[in-house]
Amino acid sequence: MGAGFPVVFALYPRITQLDFTGPLEVFARLPDARCVLASVNGGAIEGDGGITFANIARLGDLTECALLCVPGGFGTVAAMEDPLYLSELRRLARMARYVTSVCTGSLLLAAAGLLDGKRAACHWAWRDSLAVLGAIPDPGRVARDGNVITGGGVTAGIDMALTVLAEIAGGDYAQTVQLAIEYAPEPPFDCGRPEQARPEIVTAAMRRVDAVRAERDAAVLRARSARFLE
Repeated sequence: MGAGFPVVFALYPRITQLDFTGPLEVFARLPDARCVLASVNGGAIEGDGGITFANIARLGDLTECALLCVPGGFGTVAAMEDPLYLSELRRLARMARYVTSVCTGSLLLAAAGLLDGKRAACHWAWRDSLAVLGAIPDPGRVARDGNVITGGGVTAGIDMALTVLAEIAGGDYAQTVQLAIEYAPEPPFDCGRPEQARPEIVTAAMRRVDAVRAERDAAVLRARSARFLE
């Protein structure tokens, strides 16, 4: 892969694109960064919203990884039960200085056995599933435990990436990058977390979550069973 600071985004079909494009926007500004998008098969993958990403590398071909980033998305269920994907996460994590995730990407780290006994953040709707897989759910927007730094749902990936950037390049540099990308959130509504939203908004959001809950919960239980059989 050559010189520099290799940042590997471990992708899979039906990812949520902002889960990795947000952190990528930050990590790409890291001195000497080389951002690599990779998946099990390489080639092209399609995200949740129908965006196709081409020229994806194969995870198995990568020999360097200074920072591993695992995004979430509706494809989490299938990825959680892909032994080759989980094996690649374990391999890359062993060589990485930092292991990171966004949203339900922390479930994939946990399914790979990389979060045992560690605190981790996740999307609020799936945070409790971390405990099933041996991790300690953390309600924070960014959670750190050793070299593992995880972000909450979707937009928290930018916060996570800036946190890592400050660790690597210093707080002043991270603040310069934050200013450069004009990351100054002023959301039109104060309802970004369940405890802030009105009950009827939470109910409406939960209806969307419940549509896939049974499938995802079952996958989490199967992933836990697979861990015990390893």
